[in-house]
Amino acid sequence: MRIGEVARRAGVSVRALRYYEEQGLLPAERGPGGQRHYPGSAVDRVGLIRQLFAAGLASRSVREVLPSVYSGSVPPGLVEHLESERARISERIADLTAARDRLDGVIANTRNPPPECTHPRD
Repeated sequence: MRIGEVARRAGVSVRALRYYEEQGLLPAERGPGGQRHYPGSAVDRVGLIRQLFAAGLASRSVREVLPSVYSGSVPPGLVEHLESERARISERIADLTAARDRLDGVIANTRNPPPECTHPRD
């Protein structure tokens, strides 16, 4: 499959695919004219790469995880690394939840100011 086809099917830009290849995440063969050719599995692989990026993993971590996903074997230290990433993400979620809750309080006070509020409403 050519790069434009993979990009269209995966819902990403051609530039993203080039980046994934540059980072060692998405292998491509080169044709005689230098054009990239991807296997049929590339679209699913791009989906997984995007999920791992969305989870907050860096490209280095994604590069470490991908072989395990496809081979089923896990190198030493990978599970611990992923558990550490998961803890970092959980902490970030907790921080964002606290920020959202504070914002909800500001919104509630703005809509229904307490009686002691002296600021005029617009």
